[in-house]
Amino acid sequence: MTDYTSDAPVTRHKPPKTEFMIYFAIIFLAALPLAMLTWALAAIRSGSMTDRGPVARAWSQARIITPMIFSA
Repeated sequence: MTDYTSDAPVTRHKPPKTEFMIYFAIIFLAALPLAMLTWALAAIRSGSMTDRGPVARAWSQARIITPMIFSA
């Protein structure tokens, strides 16, 4: 039986590349108006402010979409 735990490869977190950050910024700016609209509609419908604001929603969408572009 082989023991893989003693010779585990060292994984290092690479800093994001410039291209990734540019795409992230573009997607974030594109998602921001839609996030503001959905946040405002949810606030009007429920009558109270929601937990996550429009910036957090747009940031979340950009964090989901940008890696999909680079993995394709």
